[in-house]
Formats: sequence, C-alpha cells, structure tokens
Amino acid sequence: ARELLLGGAALGDPRIVVRPVESAHPTPRLAGAGAPLRLRRLPRTGHGTLHRGLPKVDPLREAVARDVADDVVGLLRGAALLRGSAVEPGDIAVLVRTNKQGALVREALGRAGVPAVLAGGANVFSTPSARSWLALLEAVEQPHRGGRLRGAALLVFFGESESSIDAAGDELTDRLGSRLRGWGQLLAERGVAALFEVIGAEEGLSARVLARPDGERVLTDLRHVGEALHAAAREESLGVTALVGWLRRRLAQAAVEGTDERSRRLESDAAAVQVMTVHVSKGLEFPIVYVPYAWDRWTPDQVDVLRLHDDQGRRVLDVGGSQSPGHEQARALHDAEESGEDLRLAYVALTRATCQVVLHWAPSGNTPAAPLHRLLFGGAGRGEQPPGRVPVPTDAVAAAHLDELAARSGGTIVSESVRPGPPARWAPAHADPPTLSVSRLTRRLDATWRRTSYTALTAAAHRGDLGGGDLGGGDLWVGSEPERLGKDDEPVAPQRPAVEAAAPPGSPASPLAGLPGGAAFGTLVHEVLEDPDPAALDERCRAAVARRAGIGIDPVALADALRPVLHTPLADLGCTLGSVVAGDRLAELTFELPLAGGDDSRVSDPGADDSRAGATLADVAALLRRHDLGPVADYPDRMADLEPQALRGFLTGSIDLLLRLPGPSYAVVDHKTNRLGADPLTAWHYRPEALAAEMLRSHYVLQALLYSVATHRFLRWRQAGYDPERHLGPVLYTFVRGMCGPHTPVGAGVFRWRPPPSLVIELSDLLAGRP
Repeated sequence: ARELLLGGAALGDPRIVVRPVESAHPTPRLAGAGAPLRLRRLPRTGHGTLHRGLPKVDPLREAVARDVADDVVGLLRGAALLRGSAVEPGDIAVLVRTNKQGALVREALGRAGVPAVLAGGANVFSTPSARSWLALLEAVEQPHRGGRLRGAALLVFFGESESSIDAAGDELTDRLGSRLRGWGQLLAERGVAALFEVIGAEEGLSARVLARPDGERVLTDLRHVGEALHAAAREESLGVTALVGWLRRRLAQAAVEGTDERSRRLESDAAAVQVMTVHVSKGLEFPIVYVPYAWDRWTPDQVDVLRLHDDQGRRVLDVGGSQSPGHEQARALHDAEESGEDLRLAYVALTRATCQVVLHWAPSGNTPAAPLHRLLFGGAGRGEQPPGRVPVPTDAVAAAHLDELAARSGGTIVSESVRPGPPARWAPAHADPPTLSVSRLTRRLDATWRRTSYTALTAAAHRGDLGGGDLGGGDLWVGSEPERLGKDDEPVAPQRPAVEAAAPPGSPASPLAGLPGGAAFGTLVHEVLEDPDPAALDERCRAAVARRAGIGIDPVALADALRPVLHTPLADLGCTLGSVVAGDRLAELTFELPLAGGDDSRVSDPGADDSRAGATLADVAALLRRHDLGPVADYPDRMADLEPQALRGFLTGSIDLLLRLPGPSYAVVDHKTNRLGADPLTAWHYRPEALAAEMLRSHYVLQALLYSVATHRFLRWRQAGYDPERHLGPVLYTFVRGMCGPHTPVGAGVFRWRPPPSLVIELSDLLAGRP
C-alpha cells in the first residue's frame, strides 16, 4: 500500500498480482470523477496567525472540513457515475481519527446541505444541543435575570435573533419571563419529558428545526439529552437546581466519557454520508472515502503513562514518570509503538475505498508526526518505516514533491491544490411524485373472528349484576375481553330470591358474613386462595391487603374468615383445599384455546370452508340437550338469555385451581364470593338446591364446561395415556361464604358436578370447528 501511494511500484511489477474476483456483486467502478487517489494540499497562508512559520491547527481543521464539504458537493453535482448512476451521499464515507474531527466535518456537510450521520460513539453531551439545554435550564431556574432571559431567547428552543430581541425590548423579556416561570412549574410537577413536549407544541420546535440543513441532527440530540435529563431527574429526585448541576458535570466530563447511554444516536436512516472514526471503519468498505485529517497528529512533550511492550512481548504500563530509571528508553519504545500504530490506522483508512480515496495534507505544528506526512515526505525506502517525525517543507517544495508523485503514478494519483471559494450547497434532485391512487380492499373481513371469553359470551345476561359496575361499567364490555385485571364474573350486589325462606335454627353462620361484597373483594379472596396452605394464610392476607391501599379490610379478620374455608370438605372427595399438597395443584392456569379459524389461516374468510365456519351458542345449547346434565339439566333453556354469537377465533380464560386427585383424576376449582341470601347469612343459604339455582342463573354452567374443555386439551398434551373417562374429574364451585369449616352441612358451600366426558370431547370438537 505504501509503495502504491508513493508511486514506487507499477501494476506490471511482478510482486503485485491482480486477480479477478468472481462475485455476485462485482467491484463498482467510478467513472468521470478523476484518479483513484486524490491528494488535496492546503497552503500555509490564509488560515490565521502563523506559529513558527506554520498555521494554527484549529483554523486548518475548519478549512479542511469546509473543503471536504465543498468537494463532496462538487462530486454529487458532477458527472461522476457509480454503477451507471449518479453518486449519492450514501456512497461516501469520511474517516477521522477523533470524534471532534468528525463533528467538524459533519457540521460542515450540514451547512452545505449534504445529509450526513456521525457514527461511532460521539458523546451527546459534547454537542451544541446539550449546551442549549443547559442554558434553558439555567433560565428556568432564574427567570428574573434579564441576561439569562435574552440568552435563552437565542437558543434553538425559541429561534429569536439579536435583531428581534433588540426590536422587542422589554416586551420580549416580560413575555419570555412569564413563559419560563410556567415551564419551571411544569418541570417540577411533570418532569423534563413533559417540558420538552410543551416546548415543541408552543414554540413549533420540530418544524422550525427541521427546516435547517442539520435539523434532523439537532432535533435528535435535543430529544436524546432531554431523555437523559428526565431519567436523571426521576431516578435521583432532582429539582431544577440539582438538574442544572448534573448537566454541568456531564458537559465537563463529555471529553472523557463514552458510555453507550450517552453515545449520539443516528438522526436519520436516510441515505447519508457516513462520518466515523478509523477504528469504527475496520472491516467496512465504501465506494468513496475521504481521509481529511491524516496530516494531523499531536504528540505531547510529557506523557504520564507510557504504553509499550517489553522484550518478551508483554504489554507494559510505565507510570514511573520522567524521573524514573530507564524513562528515556521506555519513552522511545512508547513513541515507536505509537508511530507504528499511526501507520496501521492510516493503512486501514486508505484501504476502505473500492473506487476512490481523497486525502488532505496541510502544514501545521501537528503535521511532522502525522502518518500521511511521514509517508509522503519521510524518504523511507522499500521495506523501511519512515521516521517518527519529518520536517514540514515549504509550500513550493511540497507542491513540487506531490506533483512529482502524481506524475510517477501513471494516472492513479492526482495532486490538487485547495483554492478557497464561496461555500457550495447541494440540493437533491426532486423527481416527480408518483401518481397516487386509492387502495381498495378486495377481500371479505371475518367480522365473527375474535378473542372471546366466558365473560364476553355471557355479557348481555350479566350487565345488570356482574362486576362491571365495580370495574368500570359499560367500558368492561367493549371488545371481547376486559383489559382490567380482576375477577369480573361475580355480582357486585347480593342476589336474593323474591321470596326468601328463613334459615332453619342451628345452621352454621357464614364466616364471611361481616365482610363486603363486589368484584374488588372477590379479586382479593382469589389472590389469597391461590395458595390454600393454612400455614401461609395470615401472611398472604397481610400481603394482599397491603397491595390494595384503601380497601378498608382488616387482614386479621380476613384470615379468620377464610380459615374455615380451607378446612371445609370438598363434597365427597375426601379432602379440603388446605389438605391438597402444593405438588397436586396448579393455580391460575391461564389458557388461550383456538376455536374455529383460530389455528387455520385458510378459514380467515368465512366463505372459504363452510365446514369450518364455526359453531354458535345455539349449537352449544343443542349439544347440551343431547346429554344428561344432572343437577343443571335446565341449563340449555337458560342459554336463550344469551346473545347469539359465533365461536370463531380464540377462547381465553384462567382456571382458579386445578387439583390432582388420586387415580389420578383432575378437578377444576373455581372460587365464588357471591352473597346468596340476606343477613344473617348461614350455610343454609348455600345448600345444594341454592347452589344449583345460582349455577343456572349466573351461567356458571357454561363457564364450567369451557374450563373442562380447556382441562381436556391440557391433559391431552401433559398426561401420559390420557383417557377422558378416567382422568377428567369433577368441577367444584366453591362458594366461600357458605364454607363454614369441618361441620358444614353435607353438600353446602361446594357445588360438585362432573360433566359427562363424552360431552366435554364433543364440545371441544364443536368449538374447534370440527363437524
């Protein structure tokens, strides 16, 4: 690479072999844009005060950035063709050594109207946007100070100019002071994110900033810094004064910090010039590459920590300082390794282009140690490394040397002198917009396909007495599944028969008689009973009540009321909730089952497959009439209360508890807190006849059947040798207000029903759309 750069070898040299590469993506060719390697030379004059006969570095860096922008504009405007098409910004990369150099180039390209993105970890707190945020917060902190008010008016947030401020006078100061005081209150109450959104709305920030050539970059940085400020204020509870101090520290540390959270984000995904450090560019290729600062390498006189390798090749950090023994030798090794690293980085930069490299050379105090200058003027022969520092020649000598180099290259290198001129600007060619047309929907929508649940299926019958009034009223029934967490399948108010007989003397009193009703209380009880271990009852009640501030329930009273529930016999099963060990129960078994069309894209159109069009609730009622339902035999007639609905899509729900009984067989348990009688409430109000009536009235029979289908499908996957007749157990509806402990009358408090296994299988097939 060095010999090609210096013109010491030609393509005919036997040591240089060019082999064609067979690829589906052949190497692009750049036509009409000059030589593959262009050397652009800046003179000594015209760049400010000279120091020891050489220009100051900062003006030179800015001049190079301007020239890069001008040259890119000329390339985009010119006749250069890449793969037969005009060169676009996305075909160009600019490789720099530091992020500060990259920012100079990025800003110069922005002023020239060329889209560019700075990739590679530049710190967002080193940007003008961060300084604008600091000035704004300082003005918000002290809105009575006129100097800060006028300074804030010049910020990007307001877009005022010196002339407009002068013309407005005190009127602007008064208006701006009032606005800043309001923003200060907003910042204290709602945070930085809300402040930024309000500024955007009141000041038209986005539209005004995006009208600038660098608008996307500025707006991205403003939002990024704002998000960082908001996070800091929230996590550290910072007021405006503390927030100002926090931001000042981040700006001061920006030169040494480079954490991921503070790396600048890309402002756009549009085709843009890629500006990045040489380190980031490793392994990448670009058609056209600019390397504008390979002439700029500062070497300090004193180095606190020397980095080098010892005689055995081990990495060493020498922290002894200039007075330590062997410092001169260590410094020489350090400098040699740094010089070698500079050459390696130059090699990486020079080999990233597939079509053309554009190099800049400039004379400055940083030029002698720079890798490009050492290669061009070091006089090293083949196989030799150039000296670590090379004197800077005069303009005439430099021009002659570079012209000679270009002449020896056979047209592969061209030497160009940078001549200052008016700033160039680029605007992309705007093609005629495409003709728009209205898109037309050509397929039929399946209005019956939905995600439904037991609650949604029985919504019409329950509007008056289920938990909708407690959980949001009508909003509960919007859509197919309530979004609000909680149990919504229980009445808010007691449901009493029109004429109620008196409870017989001696009937056990309900342990929950003194506790409230409603969906909120039902959700609380369900949460406690997820783990029916009697030993954990007290702690679970305390924790559940603590999570519901303001519920007004004594956790001790709740635990005392639920303790008998855990020891009430579960019908004739020979066990209680509290006696089932943890390994034989699953709590809150959530399911989402495919109905007709739920697992088959072919039936997304109802007319695509009539055999899979899906069942209706009327079909379910007809199926139930063909089976012996025992204590709930009248339920098919009660289904007439439900709205006609198609069963297509998915069925969702959650089984309170699934118990594994000896055999094994599996029982579905669902807890209910319904109040079925007037005070004083007793176990008699929860006798078998009353429970059967409530199962019919509240359509819990349908819920029990759907949960049985979910259990059936679950066991098909999880139970070895699954046999519905053996493994499908009963459903147990535990009405906890009627569960009074071991002495609960037989059949009271727990409704036990085993749906016929054949019915469960047929219902599963019906729901799946199988005829």
